[in-house]
Amino acid sequence: MYPAGRRATGSSPRQTRQSRAWGQNFLVQPAVAEKIVSAATLKPGDEVVEIGPGKGALTECLTRRALSRLLLIEIDPELAELARRRFGAGPRVEVAAADFLQLDLASVLGRPPVKLVGNLPFSSAAAILRRVSARPELITRMVLMFQKEVAARVRARPGDAGYAALSVFCALWWQIIDHFAVGAGNFWPRPRVDAEVLVMEPRPPESWAAGRRALIEGVVSGAFFLRRKLLRNSLAAYYGAAPAAVERALELAELPARGRAQELARADFLRLAAAVERVGLA
Repeated sequence: MYPAGRRATGSSPRQTRQSRAWGQNFLVQPAVAEKIVSAATLKPGDEVVEIGPGKGALTECLTRRALSRLLLIEIDPELAELARRRFGAGPRVEVAAADFLQLDLASVLGRPPVKLVGNLPFSSAAAILRRVSARPELITRMVLMFQKEVAARVRARPGDAGYAALSVFCALWWQIIDHFAVGAGNFWPRPRVDAEVLVMEPRPPESWAAGRRALIEGVVSGAFFLRRKLLRNSLAAYYGAAPAAVERALELAELPARGRAQELARADFLRLAAAVERVGLA
């Protein structure tokens, strides 16, 4: 499912019917693969999960490290079988032919927290990020490749043109340590857009926030529910609440009644979630 691979000299990697359907673009530049794996700062004994080994460019680099375990999760049955034949002979490498979005990550990990590496499909990268964000305590570092525009939204800050719910969902649970661009010419077939790699680590746990994940993410969804509307109107529509109750929550959170979601930082959303809970909106 998740593109990564090396092109043989004078040939092109065969694209399966499934890979075309899933929008895969295989990485064909070994130097880029090495840079991605190096960004994971792997140490002897680390456990690593690779989302979508594809043709194996990242996997080849990972198998050269002294890992305790390498779990490859691949949705494409043909590519999963390819990974088994090429990398699965040793005791440290395991291949799971599965859809990452349907997988209970905690159940397949050996000794969490682990490191997560992957060249994500452009079509489902945001959904995968939301999925791993549900259990940040299982991960110690992520090095993930996204479509450039998606990566820009993920790391956008309040007031940026691309700042959206996805930006906040990431900021709630992750710190972006580093990022670097990967040109479209490093893939086959060549995509229409460039890619970008984000290096992320989980934020220090906050007991209040960790215990109210659904509440907080609901407030974020509500704030961006009517993107072009004032924050109070968007929240009122999302919760089906009276404007006065929403204005009371905004007052308690020390936020302007005529503010907009695009102006709020992570700390603002946490205060707003506490206020929403206090006034009984959620």
